[in-house]
Amino acid sequence: MSLPTKIDSVLLSTAYFPPVEYFAAMANARQVMMERCETFQKQSYRTRCCIYGANGLLSLILPVKRDPTHSLPITETEIDYRTNWVLQHERAMEAAYMTTPFFEYYRDDIYAILESRQRFLFSLNLSIIRLLAGLAGIRCDISFTEEYHRQPAGETLDLRDRINPKSRGESLLSELKIEKPYYQVFSHKQGFLSNLSMLDLLCNEGPNAISYLKA
Repeated sequence: MSLPTKIDSVLLSTAYFPPVEYFAAMANARQVMMERCETFQKQSYRTRCCIYGANGLLSLILPVKRDPTHSLPITETEIDYRTNWVLQHERAMEAAYMTTPFFEYYRDDIYAILESRQRFLFSLNLSIIRLLAGLAGIRCDISFTEEYHRQPAGETLDLRDRINPKSRGESLLSELKIEKPYYQVFSHKQGFLSNLSMLDLLCNEGPNAISYLKA
């Protein structure tokens, strides 16, 4: 069953350079809420993103400090800077997108956030999400949960776990009937790759990204 064209309220998890469908949910919702009371979940978009490298799909993973109790809220999950992952991610992004039409316009703002060395994962991700949403022309306020509920109240569309790198179901883009190819630099090698990080859509389409996202 297809989603309504306009979503009343959507609940999202935090994410690192989230995929296109994440921002499609934001662009087509009247209210956007972010989960800040959950505990950290491994192998999710909370600490990883997917970009289009010269050899195809490339995952960038942000390391975090281990929580022996597995009980800390996501807002207290700390980033691990013992390896120079910031430089590694910047170099990967540059190699992937330096020849795209818009990367040079966005690079400094993106790098400034990465190089700010924020302590907590949630804060870093929020800065990235707000920047990418603004660059894409998405105008919405983000509110935050005050406590964790397995099932959100009312008509809120819960996408906390559905937007997941391991998901094998129909993508949100398909359900919104907006899934379609756009220009990608390396598509001549691997073909079009759908639902990569929003960074991919922005670098290739720039201000036209909002037209792609709107149902």
